[in-house]
Amino acid sequence: MKLRVEASGDRDVVMTRTFQAPRALVWDCHTKPELVRRWLLGPPGWTMPVCEIDLRVGGRYRYVWRNMDGRDMGMGGTYRELDAPVRSVSTELFDEDWTGGETLVTMTLEEHDGVTQLEMIVRYGTSEARAGALKSGMTDGMEMGYARLDELLADPSTA
Repeated sequence: MKLRVEASGDRDVVMTRTFQAPRALVWDCHTKPELVRRWLLGPPGWTMPVCEIDLRVGGRYRYVWRNMDGRDMGMGGTYRELDAPVRSVSTELFDEDWTGGETLVTMTLEEHDGVTQLEMIVRYGTSEARAGALKSGMTDGMEMGYARLDELLADPSTA
């Protein structure tokens, strides 16, 4: 169930992970601010004081995380395609642009017998930007968040 990360082509990173939950619930946990801020936190000690989602094509989203020292890390983007609860395509840009410019993120959810597989493809502007992102440790923080999402999905009454 852990996050699997693979480089693909010159600029893409493909991440896959399964969740023991129906696709619609996994979609909601990725698109409803009150659920997103409960799991998308990365390492311990981080909070998410800003979580804004305007879920429509052309709508924007904005996340800001804060660590225990009070340092903020923000990012946001625009939704380009939405096919709930199957697929979303959005741009992504961090305030402190450590990923080499705007990326394009395609998330696809596929359900079989109540188990949902998430596939996320992140396309970077250059192969160098992708290499830098892969070295950053971002996937470790993502897996910490997904472990929290597992806990949230295990008790749907809280979602």
